[in-house]
Amino acid sequence: MSGLALLVALAALLAAGLLWRRRCLSLVAQASHELRGPLQSALLGLHGLSDDGQHGRVAAIDLELRRAALALEDLSAAARGRRACGSPGEVELGALLSQAAAAWELLARDRGASLVVEPPLMPVRVRADRVRVAQALANLVANAIEHGGGEVRVRARPAAGGGARVEITDGGPGLPAPLSELVAGARWRRERRGHGLALASVIARRHGGRLVTAPSPRGARLVLELPGADAPARRAR
Repeated sequence: MSGLALLVALAALLAAGLLWRRRCLSLVAQASHELRGPLQSALLGLHGLSDDGQHGRVAAIDLELRRAALALEDLSAAARGRRACGSPGEVELGALLSQAAAAWELLARDRGASLVVEPPLMPVRVRADRVRVAQALANLVANAIEHGGGEVRVRARPAAGGGARVEITDGGPGLPAPLSELVAGARWRRERRGHGLALASVIARRHGGRLVTAPSPRGARLVLELPGADAPARRAR
């Protein structure tokens, strides 16, 4: 092998190593980011256990702590450049939204925003990992509360052709950049802003769904699309 060819091969190996390191660091950064949200919500919820509606808050805290536990598993798996595997099954979105709403309401109140959760008029079932979907939705709601503000509205509806849509809208100025740029920026540049969006996008994609934006007269509107309960099972990671 000539000297030039050897240099080219070494440069290629170095570039591959740097890309792998950046990928691992991005996964660690996202997992660390994910720990902050549920722990903050759990702490806020614990202060209100003596209030009315204690059962709902306890259920919300349980869900938040499950998110934190899964984030720790992700952090351990990040050393291998992966995320922890999930357990997909049938998830009823109305029940999940109702359970999570108590924690979201506390966060909204703490940040001076208002939250409206619209349960579906009929059961909406998807095939997904329940805690992963809770992760995605909690990050989207937290992003709307922290960066949008005003009235944050969450609604789940059946999607045309099967599946389901969960829409999160806020009363803020809208996204500062296209969704794809925010997701890519968090993934490769380790920016603090956008990690929640990037995580929600990954979760949607690995369930066979997607995270998209939709037109809104004011603020941002993000839509999490998930396959219906009759869709073929996928291994959520």
